[in-house]
Parts: sequence; structure tokens; C-alpha cells
Amino acid sequence: MSHHDTITLEPGKRSGKPCIRGLRIAVADVLGWLAGGMTTAEILEDFPELTESDIRACLAYAADREHRVAVIHGG
Repeated sequence: MSHHDTITLEPGKRSGKPCIRGLRIAVADVLGWLAGGMTTAEILEDFPELTESDIRACLAYAADREHRVAVIHGG
């Protein structure tokens, strides 16, 4: 799954943090909710402007970023 069409970076929004489709919901927010035990269904219920694809894009973004860190550090 590609996150490139879903995750946006805008300097004036959320201090330039990666967000979902230009919304004020940051990737870190979604990852934090998932890490805190929220299910995808709960997130979608609380934030109806999001889709399952948005949540998968956040996970793909995090995985891609982790991979880049591992490559940079020789892992």
C-alpha cells in the first residue's frame, strides 16, 4: 500500500507534521490511538472524516520511515 497520495506535509499545518489528506489529523495521532488500544472501527467512529485506507496509509508511512532509518544506520 502506498501512502504517497494520502499523507501530506504542509509547513503551516500541525507544525509541518505529516497529516492525512490535508486534514489536521496527524499520522502520529493515528499511530498513538492504535498503540493505545483503539481499534480501526473505534477511530473511524470518533473521526468519520477518516477511512480505513487513511489508517493503513499511516501504518505504511510509519513502516516506510522505519525502513529508511534502518537503512541509514546500516541495519
